[in-house]
Amino acid sequence: MARWLKFEEDVEDGGERWSKPYVATLSLHSLFELRSCILHGTVLLDMRANTLEEIADMILDQQVASGQLSEDVRHRVHEALLKQHHHQNQKKLSNRIPIVRSFADIGKKQSEPHSMDKTAGQLVSPQSAPSCIEHKNDVSRENSTLDVTKFDLHFMKKIPPGAEASNILVGELEFLDRAIVAFVRLSPAVLLSGLTEVPIPSRFLFILLGPLGKGQQYHEIGRSIATLMTDEVFHDVAYKAKDRNDLVAGIDEFLDQVTVLPPGEWDPTIRIEPPKNVPSQEKRKTPGVPNGTAALGEPEEHGGHSGPELERTGRLFGGLVLDVKRKAPFFWSDFKDAFSLQCLASILFLYCACMSPVITFGGLLGEATEGRISAIESLFGASMTGIAFSLFGGQPLTILGSTGPVLVFEKILFKFCKDYDLSYLSLRASIGLWTAFNCIFLVATDASSLVCYITRFTEEAFAALICIIFIYEALEKLFHLGETYPINMNNNLELLTQYSCGCMEPENPSNKTLTYWQSSNITASEISWNNLTVDACHKFHGDFVGRACGHEGPYVPDVLFWSVILFFATVIMSSTLKQFKTSRYFPTKVRSHVSDFAVFLTILTMVLVDFCIGIPSPKLQVPNEFKPTRDDRGWIVNPLGRNPWWTVVAAIIPSLLCTILIFMDQQITAVIINRKEHKLKKGCGYHLDLLMVGIMLGVCSVMGLPWFVAATVLSITHVNSLKLESECSAPGEQPKFLGIREQRVTGLMIFVLMGSSVFMTRILQFIPMPVLYGVFLYMGSSSLKGIQFFDRILLYWMPAKHQPDFIYLRHVPLRKVHLFTIIQLSCLILLWVIKASRAAIVFPMMVLALVFVRKLMDFFFTKRELSWLDDLMPESKKKKLEDAQKEEEQSMLVLEDEVTVQLPLEENFREDPSAINISDEMVKTSVWKTLLITSESSKNKESSVPAKSSESKKKKKASGKGFDRETCL
Repeated sequence: MARWLKFEEDVEDGGERWSKPYVATLSLHSLFELRSCILHGTVLLDMRANTLEEIADMILDQQVASGQLSEDVRHRVHEALLKQHHHQNQKKLSNRIPIVRSFADIGKKQSEPHSMDKTAGQLVSPQSAPSCIEHKNDVSRENSTLDVTKFDLHFMKKIPPGAEASNILVGELEFLDRAIVAFVRLSPAVLLSGLTEVPIPSRFLFILLGPLGKGQQYHEIGRSIATLMTDEVFHDVAYKAKDRNDLVAGIDEFLDQVTVLPPGEWDPTIRIEPPKNVPSQEKRKTPGVPNGTAALGEPEEHGGHSGPELERTGRLFGGLVLDVKRKAPFFWSDFKDAFSLQCLASILFLYCACMSPVITFGGLLGEATEGRISAIESLFGASMTGIAFSLFGGQPLTILGSTGPVLVFEKILFKFCKDYDLSYLSLRASIGLWTAFNCIFLVATDASSLVCYITRFTEEAFAALICIIFIYEALEKLFHLGETYPINMNNNLELLTQYSCGCMEPENPSNKTLTYWQSSNITASEISWNNLTVDACHKFHGDFVGRACGHEGPYVPDVLFWSVILFFATVIMSSTLKQFKTSRYFPTKVRSHVSDFAVFLTILTMVLVDFCIGIPSPKLQVPNEFKPTRDDRGWIVNPLGRNPWWTVVAAIIPSLLCTILIFMDQQITAVIINRKEHKLKKGCGYHLDLLMVGIMLGVCSVMGLPWFVAATVLSITHVNSLKLESECSAPGEQPKFLGIREQRVTGLMIFVLMGSSVFMTRILQFIPMPVLYGVFLYMGSSSLKGIQFFDRILLYWMPAKHQPDFIYLRHVPLRKVHLFTIIQLSCLILLWVIKASRAAIVFPMMVLALVFVRKLMDFFFTKRELSWLDDLMPESKKKKLEDAQKEEEQSMLVLEDEVTVQLPLEENFREDPSAINISDEMVKTSVWKTLLITSESSKNKESSVPAKSSESKKKKKASGKGFDRETCL
């Protein structure tokens, strides 16, 4: 007994369990025999029947009428067909007629041009055909009387809704002298109680009964038809076939596509594991292209970002209007589609992931600006900007955050203002307003259409750099914990009683210390230094003295080592739980939920463990008051302030640099999010995204808040956390990627929670910073997956025979692949050097330069090579005209060739050896000739041998023997 839903499953010898799904391997001989069965057997299409008994009567009537079955054995065959079937889930084995069941089409509603009446026993004219709508009244009536306890309801969950069954009955009967074959298509599909393992309607039946001695042969034929019924192309043919010739043509097409394994190099008993990715069968459904052009392997899609959203309209704000029209119909669905536990998991995960960089960025900005913009301003700005963008942005999957070049720009601007005695916040507000105006101007002129020049080459270099920075900074922050919590390298157990650490007055106070004492009216001699706590000693800028003291205070045992443990435990646990979905343990729903909440569960676990252990690891520090960091500033900043009037005009120059920075960071991240492989269905909005970022940048400038733009790694992580996969998949079949859960709620709630963090200080202070650093490392490393650039780097250390079967390696020489990788790696190193130096402010310009580097590569690579390694860049108008002229000249040459005189060829000469007719070639094979001879001899033998007496027939056993049972789903 076996079954197919996508791959073959057999009942093991013990009969207690199904085998692991595997790819069905068929013998070519059994396929030839199946073709002969369809060609010479009984084929009844669009039969109308409600029970198995009616179906059996109609099949046997047709067999008797055509002379394929003797009237004497009709009743006994009828009894054999109607014997009760036992299924594996009923814990019983049966020696009766086997059943092969195939769940074929999903929700198909095929037209019914032919109809079969029970009384007629043959096809009627098309004029009497019923309606093409599939009636389900019979199915529901049958289902109401069924005992669901007899069915495998657990297996039912794996079957997609609307599936139909194909039942294949094969076996041996002692009283038969020759095999009888019938192929039946029911119209409409009927729920045949007791026949199928699960309560779904049956559409097809294939019956093969024959004499003893050929059980294995019949078994292989049954496996062949079961495998054919799960084939995407043949089962479409079976639904639409009008006669047996269509079915034979479907088998011939299948034979034309099969791959033959040499018998001496492969053992057919070895079960082949199902592939992770099943190849598409769409090419089989379209006619072949002549002259072998289909075999050239040209990529199907050219250009990674072509589409109406990137076309220049030529109208003022034309692109923005189209973005709004494109996104408006999905606005309410963006909220309704968020009702899922997956969205809750994404909110909790990314809230924790976004909090730390925002607060850290605010702290660094506070140090660089002497507290004029610090953590509370960063938290408020991120929350306000993120909420606005999530509600009205063109691509709400994008997460906004802070960037390194912005911090460098702020440092340079603050130093400039301090040197020339200018108001930093006022000049910054003027620059921000001009930058916002520039962004709106770019939106008005459809400048976002230039995004089409950003190909995979630039995307991957930029994304790889950001991911590497995330990984580097996570490790760097962990390393810097060693400065705050150093290891005592001078331990001597004999002197353990002499270890102490005290606070003393600094011998040589720095200018910063003296300034603090003067501003606070503190006299060093009045302070009782020996009685100060560690925090108070830090506050008054005292020195720590003693063997048990480090640079930042007393040694705290085990903090650094415990932080390292928390860091790597977070990375390992997050990765393990994220991959839990593909493990073999626990039910599918449990594994799916654990995978969705992987990072949040990891953070929760690490917080509990840290709390139980009690080691004072560094914790997340969140501002607990909602007010500006400095008392001398408010929430509104005057763009002029105490600065001269000309500073407002002069701010145009630095605003141009800021505009390039904002545009490149925002649009490259948007391009990565809007990749075609993410299968986004609601469209994108590059112009609308830039408009929202520009407006909020102006608002933040006036309010004295940091600037925020699309954060690449956080956005990629957001997209990865919302991936959708098929809920029900066949045994052995990998879940199919369906796309991304596109909605606005996750981004909205992340930034709402971020703004509410001021009121959740007591909860957030339990989160250890090493855990968040571990989350950063996990996000950076997980975002690297799927970047082709790193796959190509690994090829340098692989011998050719061990290299993966990447599609571009089939069409591009390896040396060209290496050259492409070297150029991309050189650009990445250059970006890293600039990003890590004082010249980081020109980083956006270098990212823009990557587009020109990619353009220069057209001189070193052919167009076809670049189409496999990268996306093709849009051609200029002149180039398009030249290509059109070449195509026109080529078409003229084709017309000239058509009027040339054709010389007669030899009789057996074939101009194209690949253009063969599989049916004609099959007739010439010795196997097919043998099958024809066997079929003819069987017919002649039956016609020449007289009918046996009824007495001799009674002596024979009427029971079946050695039947196989297979299931094709």
